[in-house]
Amino acid sequence: MYKHIRELWKKPKESLKELFTERLIVWRRDPTIVRLDRPTRLDRARSLGYKAKQGYVVVRIRLNKSKRMRPLIKKGRRPKARRRKKIVGKSYQWIAEERASKKFTNLIVLNSYFLVKDGLYRWYEVILVDPDHSVIKSDKKINWICNGKHKGRAFRGLTSAGKKSRGLRKKGIGAEKIRPSLGANKRRAK
Repeated sequence: MYKHIRELWKKPKESLKELFTERLIVWRRDPTIVRLDRPTRLDRARSLGYKAKQGYVVVRIRLNKSKRMRPLIKKGRRPKARRRKKIVGKSYQWIAEERASKKFTNLIVLNSYFLVKDGLYRWYEVILVDPDHSVIKSDKKINWICNGKHKGRAFRGLTSAGKKSRGLRKKGIGAEKIRPSLGANKRRAK
């Protein structure tokens, strides 16, 4: 079943495209952070650790598409020549996880995934877990998150999106300065 859902998301048919456009019209009017009853992409949520039981929360987050990648103009005298936004070393997904964690302070970010984008916005869904819930504490597959060292995972870049932005998916040649962090490597060089 999940395989068919995944294929529909990858190559949507004409009827589904109309459904997506209707949903986007509604989602644009919604608040930036919306708590959901169930995930929109069930296959993706399940593969990232979501279970339909108490203690799991799914949140949809809308992010503005920023102009942070505008190139620097090299030639000519133009009034906007030197205005370039700084390229942030964070992905949109990492920022979405941080915002979800900031909104729901008693929950811990488990993972997140991309939903859809248009000309103005990007939407992500973030899976959060309540570490104080008895169902989560008794489940052997997820009770590792109840440990205190996992608090603020999103802010410290310990989620999957955070580790990807920090470059921790690469090992060996070309990744010598990444561990334990870029800042630690700079301090070591002095």
